Amino acid sequence: MKKFFLPGVIAIAISASCSSDKEDSSKQQAEAALPKVKVETVEQRQVDQIGTYTATVQPQILNNISSAIPGRIKEILVDEGQQVSAGQTVAILDDVNTFSYETQVDNARANLKNVQLNYDRAVELFNIGGGTKQHVDAMEIQLTNAKNALAQAERTLRNARENTILTSPIAGVVTARNYDPGDMAANLPIVTVARVKPVKLVINVTETDFPKIRKGMPATIKFDTYGDEEFTGTISTVMPTVDAASRTFGVEITLANNDSKVLPGMFGRVTLNLGSANHVVVPDKAVVKQQGSGNQYVYVLNPDGSVSYNKVELGRRLGAEYELLSGVESGSQVVVSGQAKLTNGAKVEITK
Repeated sequence: MKKFFLPGVIAIAISASCSSDKEDSSKQQAEAALPKVKVETVEQRQVDQIGTYTATVQPQILNNISSAIPGRIKEILVDEGQQVSAGQTVAILDDVNTFSYETQVDNARANLKNVQLNYDRAVELFNIGGGTKQHVDAMEIQLTNAKNALAQAERTLRNARENTILTSPIAGVVTARNYDPGDMAANLPIVTVARVKPVKLVINVTETDFPKIRKGMPATIKFDTYGDEEFTGTISTVMPTVDAASRTFGVEITLANNDSKVLPGMFGRVTLNLGSANHVVVPDKAVVKQQGSGNQYVYVLNPDGSVSYNKVELGRRLGAEYELLSGVESGSQVVVSGQAKLTNGAKVEITK
């Protein structure tokens, strides 16, 4: 009996050994199949809140210089881009009407002189008993009318001269010249002059940023024309009402522009420091963009060794890191390498 029992025991032992080897092998294969990832612990820290906006340069004041009296242009003394001073003559029109207005002034002045003499005589006669109070009163009315007529004639002449010799009311730069000598002045201004010391830029800020904006705040501005050169402006006006269509507030920034380098129409990028906030910061390697959408995600390691696919809202880029506005808690471990083979809830193997 012993001779037959021993081979059976050996067979059972061999079978058990083979089963154990298969289980170990399956376990090793399962462990080998786990995606290998690297993780980093992320924390909150103070991050400057920077607002970036776009705007087009506008002149502080824009004067459209034209004549209120239709006439032919004799001369235009400035060109586009030329600097002009306040009071400088920019255009001269035909003075064909000026002579008639001068004649009217001369006639009104002569009439006033005559009426004044008659009034003085009436008063003198009345004082010596040779006239009546009624006649003096009538002459006084004529004298008043004569004075008013002269004033009106002088005002008409002055207006004609102002609309014949056109001057710039401000110092600035000529931004438009719409006619040539010999043209009849029509609907367009003859010359447009813009004050460019200072200039202004108007940006639109969101309702979220609005409480952080205040008058007098500095603004950093860059222009495509000047590359990385920075200009410093100041917030001069904060509009108190919201635009119903865009749900934004208008904010005006004044730039001194003492060297006149910045001109109306230039495109500018405005940066404002809106304070600081305590936000989680993650390596840029941790951020994964979902294909076919603009959403960003970060894989977060769970206590059970699996990973969660967390949607995040990005803030500023900080060199090789990103500020996160939401999506990951401080102290979390995030995957920074090996995301290509991961799915939401997958078990992972941590490597150094």
